[in-house]
Amino acid sequence: MNQLLIDSRGVSTSLRFNEASFFIEPTKLDGHNSSCCAGIYADREVKCTEVPLRNVIYTKVTSGVIEVQYLVRKGKESRLNLATTTGAVQNEDSTRVKKWCEALLLAAYQGANPSKNLKVLVNPHGGKGKARASYVNKVEPIFLAAGCTLDVTYTTHGGHAIEIAREMKLGYDALVVVSGDGLIHEVLNGIDQHEHRDQAFCIPIAPIPTGSGNGMSLNLLGLQDGLDVCAAALNVLKGQPLKTDLFSFTQGNRCRISFMSQTIGITADIDIETEHLRWMGDTRFIIGYIRAIIARKSCPIELSMKVVEQDKSRMMDVLHARRAGESPSPSSVPSLLSADKKPDSSSSSHEEWTQFKRPILWMYAGKGPFVSRDLMQFPVSLADDGLIDISVQEITSRRALLRAMDGAEEGRTYWINTNRYFKASAYRARPLAPKGMLVVDGEQVPFEEFQVDVLNGLGTFLAPYPHYAPEFLVRDIEGNT
Repeated sequence: MNQLLIDSRGVSTSLRFNEASFFIEPTKLDGHNSSCCAGIYADREVKCTEVPLRNVIYTKVTSGVIEVQYLVRKGKESRLNLATTTGAVQNEDSTRVKKWCEALLLAAYQGANPSKNLKVLVNPHGGKGKARASYVNKVEPIFLAAGCTLDVTYTTHGGHAIEIAREMKLGYDALVVVSGDGLIHEVLNGIDQHEHRDQAFCIPIAPIPTGSGNGMSLNLLGLQDGLDVCAAALNVLKGQPLKTDLFSFTQGNRCRISFMSQTIGITADIDIETEHLRWMGDTRFIIGYIRAIIARKSCPIELSMKVVEQDKSRMMDVLHARRAGESPSPSSVPSLLSADKKPDSSSSSHEEWTQFKRPILWMYAGKGPFVSRDLMQFPVSLADDGLIDISVQEITSRRALLRAMDGAEEGRTYWINTNRYFKASAYRARPLAPKGMLVVDGEQVPFEEFQVDVLNGLGTFLAPYPHYAPEFLVRDIEGNT
């Protein structure tokens, strides 16, 4: 272990680290209260604070005074906060202290450069309207502590992010989106129009969750950290590129990029009809769901899919094998489209079109387990399998729909018999009702016939893992594993 002794207001403190953690330990209290760790010694019984090495942001020494900045939790369930330990170095030459700092950063970033060149988009109007404050007070200090170069734009109108992404330069290490999923949708569609499209799609996108649903952040970081803006900022600094499938959503002559979901029926109604409740965060979706159950409107559509798999147990086994590294990363199923091709009505895929003929309440299709904190809609979704997960809810009783709320955040609804679940290489749908809601990535689009095709591995996001973070362990409707 590498160790230094510092003095902070009369408190002698040991700083050391190994391959996994950074340790801060008072060696002599002498009746003093240590202020060097932003209050983390409030409990006098705590002799040593252990910080995961991943949470170390930066360290430097100036005129014999060392400073280490890192993220800590005040409790196991609490969110991360930026903290600083600082003090005068005791009995050490400047060369050794400098080398200690360099070694700590090398271990904390695993050899990567901590100072990133970031393009930051902040949507001050998204979700509960707290994006600006969250960015200025919590996120930006973390980036500045790491020495990042920041190019920040606050969006002012719908479609602004499309314009920015379409014209952005290519030298950024990441594109940081401080908003919900709607702004990610805009960014991807702007990149799709970029002069150097393929290169632009290689710039990783990193969401900072300040929207209503924040599904993408939950999928990348998991339930504990998926709504934590400091954890998301840490992911910007420490995350690795994760290639993900995107979708082309085609209506007539217009084609747009979708990255998360498309839905029609009750679930689409919920999304749009609770827009005025955005200030409630994702609680709005629960209220909307209860209202929709009372109405229980059917969703008359003509739905056809190119089905690759529909055995739920087998899909779950494939998920666990992939997470364990027991199967190759690329899907054995050929992707429908290469990144530089646009879809048309005739597909190069070998699967046949299969029509779903039973009456339904909704159809939900997409990529990534969570669509909101309370709904793991696609629990067996894989980031880059070249397929889209499709959940079709057949008409059932109001009582059954209410019961389905229990365990929805764990993916328990996956096992409900009336929830038909498919993996497909493409699908298309034609609404048969004169009016209704059709929602793509949380945004309403014309209620017209459409087709969705997979763009295998076209998207790039920053993630702490080589797969989606949430685990799916539920093996039956009762929640047993």
